[in-house]
Amino acid sequence: MGLSGALRRTTSWIAGHAPWSAWAWRSTAFTAAGIPTALPAASVFTCAVVAPGRAAAALLVVLVLSPLLTLLQRSRFRELLELEIPAVRYAHRPLRPRGLLERLRSESTWRQYGYHLLVSPLAGAGGALIVLAWACGAAGASVYAWSWLVPVGDRDLGWTRGYDAVTVLGALLLLATPWLAAALARLDAFAAAALLGPNRAKELERRVEDLAESRAGVLDAADLERRRIERDLHDGAQQRLVALAMNLGIARATLTDLPPEAKAVIDEAHREAKEAIEELNSLVRGLHPAVLEDRGLDAALSGIAARAPLPVELTVELAHRPGPTVEAVAYFVVSEALANVAKHAEASRCRVEARRDGDLLRITVTDDGVGGADPARGTGLVGLRKRVGSVDGTILINSPLGGPTVVTVELPCGL
Repeated sequence: MGLSGALRRTTSWIAGHAPWSAWAWRSTAFTAAGIPTALPAASVFTCAVVAPGRAAAALLVVLVLSPLLTLLQRSRFRELLELEIPAVRYAHRPLRPRGLLERLRSESTWRQYGYHLLVSPLAGAGGALIVLAWACGAAGASVYAWSWLVPVGDRDLGWTRGYDAVTVLGALLLLATPWLAAALARLDAFAAAALLGPNRAKELERRVEDLAESRAGVLDAADLERRRIERDLHDGAQQRLVALAMNLGIARATLTDLPPEAKAVIDEAHREAKEAIEELNSLVRGLHPAVLEDRGLDAALSGIAARAPLPVELTVELAHRPGPTVEAVAYFVVSEALANVAKHAEASRCRVEARRDGDLLRITVTDDGVGGADPARGTGLVGLRKRVGSVDGTILINSPLGGPTVVTVELPCGL
């Protein structure tokens, strides 16, 4: 069963790479199609040898025809090899002076000139060699079929003595030509991808910039959505809970003649309403604190420091407010860092510094705890890294055993 499967695969591979296969004819057609597009550049070299005075004119013609030649080459690769070579994008139209100057300055244009003047003639010569190899191979392999066309007098000269050798050589040439055509097609495709298309490094740089812009847009949209949810909760559910707690408090104070069971129910409902309000306040602050939007990072961090379960020394020096997204990230970084200190550090004091240095917002959180903070052990520092990385920031954690622990975060203020 295994042998028959291997035999079937071998037979299929041989049939797919035979001289009469679609693979062989596609490679041949591709290399042969490179002959016409190589003629303009070939005329330059011909003029340089035969008529040097006309070489400059021929070169100018090739340079002028370069956009058309590039279009034809891209079509040849797309139709015959199913290889799509991206077109080079320019900001201005070619018929305008600014567009023409842009193309002359672009290194992509000069790479295309290099392909048409150097690679294309070689590809055309290779195509002609492939066509000649097919013709010679077919003529040699079929020598017995057409040898009767040789005049009888020439046969007596011994011309026909090497029929067997000619047949074998012709068959070998027929077998080798498709592989030669495929090798030339691969080389041509490699050169075209490097020279006719856009610069890969610049294209990658452009894609990175697009991704960075789209990510910044997603972050801004998420921040706006958090603000909307915070406003809806604050103006809707939170206000209703406050009204409910007030009504329950009034009922408890005024309805003094109720049975003890009813008073206990009112007291329990009032306590539950106040706890719900407190939980909702925490949830709203976790989404997006209103003070951050209204009064900025300084006031928001002061609120975090005041609510911390240990003394926090806060220093904020911001000449200019950073963007809303960076402010939100900075707020949550300090909030999570203080939560980690309170939960794991066994610290008695903590110091938070936030300073803007040019285009960087630098935040330092220092505690006098036991140290040994390790993100691999799930102490909450992994979440800090992810939040800082969302805006291309950096975080440095220095936490030797015995302390102190210093967390330094730098956030770019361009967002």
